[in-house]
Amino acid sequence: MAQGCLKCLKLTMCAANFLCFLCGVAVLSLGVYVMVNFRMAALTPTLDSFNFANMLLISGIVITCVSFLGFLGALKENRCLLLTFFLLLLVLLLVELTVACLLLVYEGEIAKLLEEDLIKGLKNAKGRLGNSTELQSDWDVIQQKLGCCGVNNVTDWGDRVPRSCCWDQCDSAQPQYNQKGCLSTLRSFFEENFLTTGISVIALCIVEVMGMCFAMTLFCQISRSGLNYKL
Repeated sequence: MAQGCLKCLKLTMCAANFLCFLCGVAVLSLGVYVMVNFRMAALTPTLDSFNFANMLLISGIVITCVSFLGFLGALKENRCLLLTFFLLLLVLLLVELTVACLLLVYEGEIAKLLEEDLIKGLKNAKGRLGNSTELQSDWDVIQQKLGCCGVNNVTDWGDRVPRSCCWDQCDSAQPQYNQKGCLSTLRSFFEENFLTTGISVIALCIVEVMGMCFAMTLFCQISRSGLNYKL
């Protein structure tokens, strides 16, 4: 009976961690794709290291490594790997909860910092308008995708409004520009998807807790079954 439970638990952990490993590879690949094709360094020059592509890369690497560790520990019935897997999941869970709490507590300060950095990035792009296609293309991408213009509104660009701000009569003497700023558009986007984000975070925490439970249960079951420590 004990051996049957051990085998079932082992197969469940292997299958779950293999799926997580595939998800990690997918996230990592997406991060590489975004980094190569959508460089957004001009938008937030100070926060360039915390851009979306880097977050995807870090998340993909962490998910891939942790899930591979759990898969290998379950497959080899190695108590050391299972315990390490358990501790890593615990650390990740604590880090996620800490980051979530900090984001809620310092929401105003983070929004202000982001606004200041966006203004700085726009000034850099406006100063090099016509000389640097990379800085301008970053803003063109975000303004075309979100249907916004500037940080707060179209006046942020002064008298040198890029074509990506135009939504109608772009070739006429009086083109129609998007009046809404990208900052308010981004804020609205996050507010509209706040519930989805919250549910996703809670689901992730539940998956991590279940992974911890499976790992510790398998760890204890291996000990009770009289299986010696395996290197």
